[in-house]
Amino acid sequence: MGNILFLIGLTIIIGPQKTLLFFARKQKAKGTAAFFLGLLLILMRWALIGFCVELYGIFILFGDFLGTIVGFARNAPVVGPYIGLILDRVPGLGARRNAELPV
Repeated sequence: MGNILFLIGLTIIIGPQKTLLFFARKQKAKGTAAFFLGLLLILMRWALIGFCVELYGIFILFGDFLGTIVGFARNAPVVGPYIGLILDRVPGLGARRNAELPV
């Protein structure tokens, strides 16, 4: 149910045309296939396998956005410094490179 609500929410936020264009991009084909295959497996009552396949698809689809999410989590008012400490220990997430800075 949450997967379908996610798709509906994404469609409401960015619009139906941009949603279709996002999922239909050639470089995101593997992620789109994995996401919808996982959704289908969940609906066929293979919940654990479907969840794992769908999670892989979400990482492929939204992996480029992960840096933005990490930056937002670091700037959260109360828990941001603690989240930053945890993320600094995760390889690949904690390292801040100057090439990624907007200025």
